[in-house]
Amino acid sequence: MSTINYKEITNNGLWTNNVGLVQLLGLCPLLAVSNTVINALGLGLATMLTLIVSNVSISIIRNWVRPEVRIPIFVLIIASVVTAIELSMKAYFFELYSILGIFIPLIVTNCAIIGRAEAFAAKNNPLASAVDGFMMGLGFGLVLIVLGAMREILGAGTLFSGAHLLLGEFGHSIVITLISDYRGFLLAVLPPGAFIGLGLLIAGKKWLDNRAASKVPAAPVTPAVEPEQV
Repeated sequence: MSTINYKEITNNGLWTNNVGLVQLLGLCPLLAVSNTVINALGLGLATMLTLIVSNVSISIIRNWVRPEVRIPIFVLIIASVVTAIELSMKAYFFELYSILGIFIPLIVTNCAIIGRAEAFAAKNNPLASAVDGFMMGLGFGLVLIVLGAMREILGAGTLFSGAHLLLGEFGHSIVITLISDYRGFLLAVLPPGAFIGLGLLIAGKKWLDNRAASKVPAAPVTPAVEPEQV
C-alpha cells in the first residue's frame, strides 16, 4: 500500500482541487445561501460534517461492499448522515435551518460528496478519509464564507449579521456595522451578484496560480553532446 501524503490531501482540498473554485460542484447551494457569512457558515459546517462522517463510514465498510452495489450503498450512507444533520439543525438551530431550507437535504445530491466517497474513501483507510473529508469540506466552506462576506458587505454594509442564529445571544455582540446608514447594493444579494462574486474568486485563484507558476525557475537545459568524429 502506497504511503498517504497528508500534505497533498490538504493542498488538494484547500486549493488545487477546491470543490467550489476548481471542481465547480455544489454551486446551487453555494450561490443560493451565500448572501451572509452566517448562512454560508451554517451550510459549510453541515457539508463538512457530511463529508467527514460519510468518508469515514464508507472507508470502514469498503472491503465488504460488492462493486455492483457500492454506489447505492454510498448514497444511502450519505443520505442517512444528512438526515441526522438536518434533524439536529431543526432541533437546535431552527431559525437558521428555516433560512437554509431545502439546501440542507440537498447536500445528498452534492456531487463532491459522492465523488470523494468513490475516488478516495473507498480506496483508503478511515484516518486518511477523515482528513480528506475535513479538507474538502473546509475548502468548500471557506469559499462559501468569503463569498458570503463579499455579498454581505456590499449588500448590507455589515458583517456577521444574524450570528445569533448560530451562536445564540452571544452572536448579537459580534455583529459589525462597516458602513453606517448604508442603503445597500441590491445586486450583491441577488443571484447575479453571487455569480459575479464567484467569478471574481475563480479569476483571483487563476491569477495567483499563474503568478506562482511564473516564479518557478525553469529547469536548466543540458546541451546535447556532439558525437566524436572517428
